[in-house]
Amino acid sequence: MDFTPNKPIYRQIIDYSFGQILTGAWAAGERIPSVRELSVFLSVNSHTVLKAYEYLQNEGIIVPKRGMGFYLTTDALDHVNQARRQEFFDTTLRDLFNEMKLLDISIDEVIQQFNKQKQ
Repeated sequence: MDFTPNKPIYRQIIDYSFGQILTGAWAAGERIPSVRELSVFLSVNSHTVLKAYEYLQNEGIIVPKRGMGFYLTTDALDHVNQARRQEFFDTTLRDLFNEMKLLDISIDEVIQQFNKQKQ
């Protein structure tokens, strides 16, 4: 995985984890890679992966099972979708609206382009 300098690595690991969940590579109720396994796979410090896993645990996406590792919760996909939607509205859409304002693009123009893309 190539990390970008504009976002903390642990946040990029969270995004990676979200991608694994959204694509079904990590399925609900199943064991996910251990902190050590993922840190080796991504070539990052295990503390960085642990920080990402703590976030996922706090959000109800993963749960630890003593002596067995971390597992996805049964509703992990719902939590990820909710988190991604929130990030879209808080960050992506805000940035889009700022760019639209700078370029004097109206909502009507965006809707027009959206409808063209659907065809």
